[in-house]
Amino acid sequence: MIVETAIRSKLTSALVPAHLEVVNESRMHSVPPGSETHFKVVVVSMAFEGLGSLERHRRVHAVLAAELSGGVHALTVRARTPGEWATESGVPFESPPCLGGSKAS
Repeated sequence: MIVETAIRSKLTSALVPAHLEVVNESRMHSVPPGSETHFKVVVVSMAFEGLGSLERHRRVHAVLAAELSGGVHALTVRARTPGEWATESGVPFESPPCLGGSKAS
């Protein structure tokens, strides 16, 4: 959980989130057991006020630049303001099944 811990720590420091979820979804992909290559992040922060979706994603990617240039292959981001999160927190954020690698039919 070294990469997951780094992601959580960096996002917490940089964005001071009201809510943060970091989910290692590597097990859903064609990677060895214990891998830390595919992540889903839900981050709710006042830092996103007034920013569009692209700029929010850029900000998250900038914070995690070292991880993204290293072993993290995929990062799914849901970046919301506290106000947005309050109105849509019940909406599921499910990842689609992996169809790459040996799982493709």
